[in-house]
Amino acid sequence: MSQTDRKTDRHPDPAEVANPKINPTGADNSNRIKDPDEWVTGHEPMTGAQASYLKTLSEQAHDSEAYEPDLDKAEASKRIDQLKQEAGR
Repeated sequence: MSQTDRKTDRHPDPAEVANPKINPTGADNSNRIKDPDEWVTGHEPMTGAQASYLKTLSEQAHDSEAYEPDLDKAEASKRIDQLKQEAGR
């Protein structure tokens, strides 16, 4: 058996299949979109950009309770997504 034949007969290493650097095409392997609850920095205070955008969206939606100045990044992101969805964006 040649080396070429051996390579085609081998089963892929699961680590290679799940690695987005090796196999970036799979939707399950995307590291661009994560649930905010899984963010490493999700517990940190929301960014200035998040605060500004959330404030604008909450004003446009006439939902003053959607904006709270002490939100963390994860919660701000979820509220932004919710307001965008409700506005049809």
